[in-house]
Amino acid sequence: MSERKPAQHAASVEAAIASGQAARSAVVASWRRSSRLHQLDPAGTRPPLRLSDVELQHVRAQVAPLLQVAQPAMDRLYQAVGSSGCCVLLADADGVPVDRRGAAADDRIFESWGLWTGAIWSEAQEGTNGIGTCLIEQRPLTIDRHQHFFTRNTELSCTAVPIYDQDARLAGVLDVSSCRADHTEAFAGLIALAVTEAARRIEADLFRKAFARARIVLTAPVEGNGGGLLAVDADDLVIGATRSARAALGIALDRAMRPTPASDLLGGGAQEHLCDVQRGMLQRALLRNQGNVSAAAKALGVSRATLHRKLKRLEINPH
Repeated sequence: MSERKPAQHAASVEAAIASGQAARSAVVASWRRSSRLHQLDPAGTRPPLRLSDVELQHVRAQVAPLLQVAQPAMDRLYQAVGSSGCCVLLADADGVPVDRRGAAADDRIFESWGLWTGAIWSEAQEGTNGIGTCLIEQRPLTIDRHQHFFTRNTELSCTAVPIYDQDARLAGVLDVSSCRADHTEAFAGLIALAVTEAARRIEADLFRKAFARARIVLTAPVEGNGGGLLAVDADDLVIGATRSARAALGIALDRAMRPTPASDLLGGGAQEHLCDVQRGMLQRALLRNQGNVSAAAKALGVSRATLHRKLKRLEINPH
């Protein structure tokens, strides 16, 4: 890296901030936060801050459910992008990578860049970057090379997607990073699709695990986004909804989910579909238990009286 490059990048950052572009550019808005709010110097050369091993263990323990659920999706994502010189990072809601995938031959390089577990990639510490800026903006984004705030990070390209838990709260970020200069715009687009798909898979698995005893109903896609998930209990009450489902159905994103009749949220046509799903589930439970209502109720996790009421409403004869 030449001696002029840090000064040139810093000058470009400051010029963009001073020009008022922050109102039109998300990157410049992040540069402005990095400079004015967090008092960072784009020409700064200190390495990324890192947690101690004990601190990292504590952070990992706090996000244990996310870590466990994310393993398969991270493995598949790395299989898709690892051979092209990328690493996969899973960070918590504070911007600390708690798990990663990468080729052993690249470990030394990635660790020197701070693309490693325990590094702190919050925007307050590292300025504009994939993980930290994704956490602030809460949307998928790519911070490519010179878009980073610190000059020392301008050889990196990072694509990050937020992950929300079963209560629609921000749980962390899934990131794919590379320090190769030969990646094309088309390849970056493919990475973005792969990371988004993996993040949505993690969210779905978190949701299904949290509501393991409920029926899971898929909501219709809205404005190009994939369908969300609803958890419906034995009394046909919606007791959980993913962030995308909440957005589609007008459920508040920042409040605890209150049990709501499925018919109130889904409407007539969708409610008919829900009844069909429930009818099939009850019929299968009865068949597996040779028509024994008590045994079927136990298998379904409901009382005998509740099952009888549902059988009557759905006009199912257990015998």
